[in-house]
Amino acid sequence: MKKIIAVLFTLMLVMAVSCASADETTAPKEDLTTVTSATGTPAAAEPTATPLPYVSMKYGDDGQNVKDLQKRLSETGYYNGTISGRFREGTRAAIKKFQTDYGMTPTGVADEETQAKLYAVKYKTLRYGSTGDEVSELQKIFVTLGYYNGRVSGKFLDGTQTALKNYQKDNGLEQSGVATSDVLEMLFAIDLSAYVTPSPTPSPVPDTTYQRELSYGLTGSDVLTMQNRLYELGFYSNALSGKFLGNTRRAVKSFQEHNALEADGIVGEKTWTLLFSDEARSATDDAAPTPEPTPVPYAITVDVNNQLVRVYARDDDGNYTTPYKTFLCSSGTRSNPSPVGTFVLNGRTARWSFFPTWGSYAQFWTRINSSVAFHSLIYNSVSTSDLSVKSYNKLGSRASHGCVRLTVADARWIYNNCGAGTVVTITETLPKDEELVKLSKPGSLNKKSMLPYVTPVPEVYPDYDSKLQPPQPFRTLKTGVTGEDVYWLQCRLKELGYYAGTITGGYYAGTTAAVKAYQRDNGLKVDGIAATKTLEKIYAEALTMPTIAATAAPTLEPSSTPSPTLGMIPAETPAPTETVDPEDIEIAPDGDGNTQG
Repeated sequence: MKKIIAVLFTLMLVMAVSCASADETTAPKEDLTTVTSATGTPAAAEPTATPLPYVSMKYGDDGQNVKDLQKRLSETGYYNGTISGRFREGTRAAIKKFQTDYGMTPTGVADEETQAKLYAVKYKTLRYGSTGDEVSELQKIFVTLGYYNGRVSGKFLDGTQTALKNYQKDNGLEQSGVATSDVLEMLFAIDLSAYVTPSPTPSPVPDTTYQRELSYGLTGSDVLTMQNRLYELGFYSNALSGKFLGNTRRAVKSFQEHNALEADGIVGEKTWTLLFSDEARSATDDAAPTPEPTPVPYAITVDVNNQLVRVYARDDDGNYTTPYKTFLCSSGTRSNPSPVGTFVLNGRTARWSFFPTWGSYAQFWTRINSSVAFHSLIYNSVSTSDLSVKSYNKLGSRASHGCVRLTVADARWIYNNCGAGTVVTITETLPKDEELVKLSKPGSLNKKSMLPYVTPVPEVYPDYDSKLQPPQPFRTLKTGVTGEDVYWLQCRLKELGYYAGTITGGYYAGTTAAVKAYQRDNGLKVDGIAATKTLEKIYAEALTMPTIAATAAPTLEPSSTPSPTLGMIPAETPAPTETVDPEDIEIAPDGDGNTQG
């Protein structure tokens, strides 16, 4: 029985092998058909063992076929990456874009159908942002056909895209705004001579002469001309209305930012001139390099210990060390102190501000940080005649809720001259300087104008020279005395290392302390009064020098830039009562000066 089973099994194996051999030998060979090669010429197909001309490629493939594919995609405007021979994300994205433009399913796989179409296209695809001679030729055709009336710039922007969409609509095509090779073939095949009239009437050239400053709310033909130019450059895509409203302002700001201008949304002569010049950069051009910023002219120190605002200008090395102006102020009280530290102004200001928490107002508000600001003394209402006399009387002492209060003139100066980028340092560590405080104090309040009375302009004294004799005859110098001899005494004491305050020509606490220290070190009566004996000791060396020429002390001419050395403050002049539109009053928002008035 076992033998019979073995024989049967052997017969079954032989039959199976025979059938398999018969299948291989009788299988039909693949047909030899004609296909189109990459160059469009017929090419015979190879036997099955040889790949067809278009080998399907997908993400992750590598090799020469991928490199050839990338080259062709680059030639047709779909790929701008490296011709690497590696099918990765950039190549897949290019294939998808090509398939979408030519009505195929965007699989990202370069199958035979996709490659056949890719290698058959004649013209590089043009779309928004394209540039070059091909775009110029397209624009010329649209001008002739009446679809485009802009400048033949060689830049494919909004005007060109709109013209293309209108052409596609009129010819039953998908309004994609993309000029594929198929669309370009249609356009280049048109006989343009049929569209040229014997005597064409030239389009009127818009007047691009600068006429006026254009800003929000204006209307007119110049606004329309500006909108057309912004549209042409790709910054504006809304209705060409001749009305300067929000969309136009945003377009102007975009143009200004892209062309390294101040982005204020206002078309002044500088912006207008560049807008209509060949140097204007379109939205698809690289942005103009940002110009070197103009150095911030001033730095400010709020000296809490002396209740002074000290303004410094740049020295020859570009550092802020030159005393320029000094203002008496009122900083925060000890229970609501002004924050100590360094801050940078962001440029936010308000002509009038309202503090809801306190129900009070102030002029010339300049933000320091989110809690405090520089501003004028307090007003009870929006009227320049309704100044809080109490806030004026407290000037020079801690009196605010954290802000830095100033006279109207001084707050106005900061408002007008200290913009974004100005560094403000608030400190409580500077030594007492009564001489400078006295010099910086404004006159008493004129109750009619609610401004300080004009104070006499301090004298400007001749430069101190230790090789010359001091002013004579000597007089007794003590607290409250002012003059050239006080100025010389302060200079001499500073030279000897006894005086560290500001040299003002006014004899106050700092000078008194310096005289006492000198008297103590030199065996003199320590009373802080510079009488003849003390002065003769101080000037012992100088008294052997030639006598200084007697010259009248010149007076300081009123100026917007007073002597840095003396730290003069221009006197406030009476001003008429101001009428303020309520819409011009800025309510200081919570966290931005509201709680720190």
